[in-house]
Amino acid sequence: MDSKTRSRMMAGIGGKDTKPEMLVRRALHRRGFRFRLHAKDLPGRPDLVFPKYRAVVFVHGCFWHRHEGCRFATVPSTRADFWKKKFEANVARDQKVIAGIRAKGWRTAVVWECTTKGRGRSELVVDALAEWLTGESSFIEIGSPDSVENFPGI
Repeated sequence: MDSKTRSRMMAGIGGKDTKPEMLVRRALHRRGFRFRLHAKDLPGRPDLVFPKYRAVVFVHGCFWHRHEGCRFATVPSTRADFWKKKFEANVARDQKVIAGIRAKGWRTAVVWECTTKGRGRSELVVDALAEWLTGESSFIEIGSPDSVENFPGI
């Protein structure tokens, strides 16, 4: 594809209200969890904020946030140096944001996009999030290599 088409397509990708985020939001809301969206007063403007549980959830796209080992974390073949720098900056920013939120005393969850794909998988994600929200653990990453047994095919 030509550079103008690619540029237009990339510009159209939004950071809020993505399909994976909406799946997680709807499922948690159905289960009675109430939350704020994209809170400006917290570092990184988390996708979901649960003041009652002092917890935040980020729903990360595998491509942009570089989900390690994921089939969706591909690298475009053109301008490889540009993409490498961009992806490294995204990962560094994610780490800084999570550290900033944790420093403020908030618990943090990261849900990877690939865990929400496929029939019934978003319910597994929400099961894990619901258990985490009502528990005491300070961090959970749904879609990490440690959680693969709960999410086959990742």
